[in-house]
Amino acid sequence: MRAAVLLPAAGSLLLTALTAAPAPTAPAAGATAEARGTAVAAARAAAAGIAFGRCPKAEDLPGSLRCGTVTVPLDYARPDGRQIELTVSRVRATHRDPHNARHKVPGQGALVHQPGGPGTGGLYGPLIGMMPQWQRIAAAYDLVGYAPRGVAPSAPLSCQDPKGFVEGPRPAPTRPSAAFERERVAEAEAYARGCHERTGNALRHYHSLNNARDLDVVRAALGEPRLTFMGTSDGTYLGALYAELFPSHVRRMVFDSPADPAPERVGYRNLLDRSEAFEGRWRDVREWIARHDDVYRLGGTPGQVQRAYDTASARLARRPAGGTVGPAQLRGAFLDAGYDDVYWPYRAEALSAYLRGDPQPLVDQAGTHPEEEDAAAEAENADAARTAVECNDAAWPAGFATWDRDSTRLARRAPFATWSNVWAHLPCAFWRGPRQRPPDVRTGPGELPPTLVLAAERDAAAPYDGVLELHRRLSGSVLVTERDTGTHGIGGGPDACVNGRLEAYLLEGRLPERDTSCAGRPEPRPRPGPGS
Repeated sequence: MRAAVLLPAAGSLLLTALTAAPAPTAPAAGATAEARGTAVAAARAAAAGIAFGRCPKAEDLPGSLRCGTVTVPLDYARPDGRQIELTVSRVRATHRDPHNARHKVPGQGALVHQPGGPGTGGLYGPLIGMMPQWQRIAAAYDLVGYAPRGVAPSAPLSCQDPKGFVEGPRPAPTRPSAAFERERVAEAEAYARGCHERTGNALRHYHSLNNARDLDVVRAALGEPRLTFMGTSDGTYLGALYAELFPSHVRRMVFDSPADPAPERVGYRNLLDRSEAFEGRWRDVREWIARHDDVYRLGGTPGQVQRAYDTASARLARRPAGGTVGPAQLRGAFLDAGYDDVYWPYRAEALSAYLRGDPQPLVDQAGTHPEEEDAAAEAENADAARTAVECNDAAWPAGFATWDRDSTRLARRAPFATWSNVWAHLPCAFWRGPRQRPPDVRTGPGELPPTLVLAAERDAAAPYDGVLELHRRLSGSVLVTERDTGTHGIGGGPDACVNGRLEAYLLEGRLPERDTSCAGRPEPRPRPGPGS
C-alpha cells in the first residue's frame, strides 16, 4: 500500500520565496448556483464580521479562548433560505501582547486549523499555541478553530438517543458468523434510518463540499482576503476541496497526513485502503512490544505478542474487564495505538497487567462509561456528523453483499481492522437521499500558491500512496516525508526537522526547493511493566 521509494532529499534545504496570490474574485459568468450563493454568503459575513466573546458554557472551553458565530446558508444554492450558525474560536497572536518578548514578530492574520474527522470539532484547536513547538507560529498568527456544520454547537446532528450510543462489551471476530453479520446489518440500517428521521431533508446538506464553502465564509468573516489554512487527516480533504473551489482565495495551505482525494477512492475505496494499511501498523506495534519483552513479558516475536493479545481477547469475551471492556474495546484501544506511537507503552503495559491478573490499567484505558451523559452525547453527535459527511460525500455500495465479499477477502490478509471499519461505516450502505459526486481535485501550474504536504511514511490512517496522489494533483506542492514512522499528524510534533519546514513555510513563505524527507522521531521508550 505504501510507496517504497521516496523522492530525493533537499540536502541543505535550499528554499525559495512564494509569490503572492491574486485577490479573491467574484464567481465567473456561468458559475453554479452554489458558487454564487457562496459569494453572497461571504460578502454578508465580511460585512458582519465576528463578535468574539465568551465561549458557550456547554463546551467547557478555557477563558483564553474567545468565541463567536458565523451565519451560513444550509443550502448554498439558496443563500436566502434557511441559515445555520457555525461557532468559531480564536486565540490572538501573542505579538499583540506588549509584555511578550516576541511582540516584534509581525502579524500575519489568521491561521485556521481543521484537525480532521469528519465529525471532529476544532474549537480547542487554538490551544496548540501553548505548546513549545507552536509558540513562534502563535506569535505571528491569530489561531482559529471552528466546529463544522453538524458538530456541536454548530447545528449539531444526532442519529440516535445518546443514552444508547455507548456500546457495552461485545465481540470483535475477525471472521464474523452469519448471525453476527445479521445483527450488525440490522443495527446499521436502524442507525441510517435514525439519521434521516431526526434531521429530515436537511441531512443532504451536510457534506465536505459545503464544509469547504463554509470555510470560505469563515475566511471572509475573519476579514482575511486570502486563507491561511492547516488541515490534518480528513481536514486535508476539506483543504483540497477548498483549493479546487477557491484557488484565488488561498494564501498558504498545509496538508498534514492527507487523505487520497482521487474521486474514485473517496469513501469506500479509501476505507479498504486504510484497513489494509492498519495491518502493517499493527505489526509495527507488535514488533515494538516484542523488542521490549524484558519489560512486558508478552513474547519476543510479533507472533507471540499476537497470541498474548488473542488470549486476552478470548478471556474478555468470557468475562469483560470491569464489566466494560470486551474484545471490541480491546481492539479499539490498540487501533488508537496505530494512530500514534505515544500510546504504545501504555497499551503494552495494560495488556501485560491484565494477563497477570490486574485488569485496572486496561479498564482505565479502554473502558466505556455510558453513565456520563455529557460524554455520551458528545460521542453520539461526533459519530452522527462523521457518518453524515462520509455517506453524503460519495456513492457507497448499497446493501451488504459487496461489503461482505470485499471485506471477507481483505480480512484474510488484513484481519486486525477490516471488520471494525466495516461496522463503523456500514450505515452508508443504507443511506437515503442524493450523494455528492466527488470533484476531480486538480490544480495546474500557477493556479494555486505553493503548498506544503507533510506525511509519515507508515501512517495507516493516511496510506502513503494517497499522500502521493494529493501531491501530484496540487501543482507546486512540496512534500516532506517523515521516514519509517507512522504517527498520524506530524506537524508541530516532536520532530524538529518537520517543524523547521512548517515554520519556514508559515512564518516566511519559504518551501524546500524540492521534495525532502526527515529521519523520523525516535521510537517510544517502554514504561515499567509487570515483568520489569
